[in-house]
Parts: sequence; structure tokens; C-alpha cells
Amino acid sequence: MANVRVSVKAVIVVDGRLLVTRNQDEAGDYFLLPGGGQQHGESLRDALIRECREEIGADVEVHDVLMMRDFIGRNHSAAPRYHDFHQLEIFFRCTLLGELAPDGGTSPDQGQIGVEWLDLAALNGQRIYPTALPSLLSGPMTGSPIYLGDVS
Repeated sequence: MANVRVSVKAVIVVDGRLLVTRNQDEAGDYFLLPGGGQQHGESLRDALIRECREEIGADVEVHDVLMMRDFIGRNHSAAPRYHDFHQLEIFFRCTLLGELAPDGGTSPDQGQIGVEWLDLAALNGQRIYPTALPSLLSGPMTGSPIYLGDVS
């Protein structure tokens, strides 16, 4: 029986720009929020701090939960590749502590080719996941956390 993987994501916005990782697959470039899987015995906050060091080369302060989503692979276009994959993602508002390393993190994910700032106003034209992110970030990032459901 397969397990549900718990993943944490950092939503870092500075001066109207969103910090993302640039990744590449067979269809081209796409963007993700920094973050990744929680390890056994690790708190969500500690997991996100570790993942940000690994992927973007920066320390972060972890604040409140903004949203959550399920990703059940068999229900999406990536089904053949992720058919048995189920991930719960928890998105936290974060702030950078210090400067962002120009060359990224200490241990980028496979397929990660960079770290970039994207203008919030231009997110709709980008291949970014989750696909609901541009509309969610178009308003204020306050209030109760939102559950997105099983979305791509």
C-alpha cells in the first residue's frame, strides 16, 4: 500500500515578485515554489527551512499556512508518470532572512535548473504549479487557509 507524502512549500513575495525554482522536463521549462518532502521526525517548519536551503540557498522565516492541496497523480495529465503518487502540499507564507544565493541551493531537485523572481502580474502566462497559484496570489495573502482540493 502506497503512502501519502507530505510536502511543504514556501510562498515568498517581495516587491510584487514571487520566488520560484525553474525546472525542466520533456515539455520544457516550468516553475515551482521552493519546498519538498517532510522527513520522518521533522516538523513542517524545519522541513521547509531545510528545503529552502537545499533549493534556493537561503534561510527563511516560516509564518502562517496559506493553503493546502492534494495531488493525486492518477487524476491529472501526469498520470502515467505519477499514477500511484499522492502528495499533500502545505503552503506557508515565508520571508527571506538575508540575501538569496545567486547560484541556488546546496542540493537542488532533479530537473531544477535555476531560481528566479516572477512578477505576480505575469504569472498567468507561465507554466507554474499548482495551476491555481496565479489566481490565488492575485489578492491579499491573509485570512483563513484555503483547501484547494485535488488540483494540478
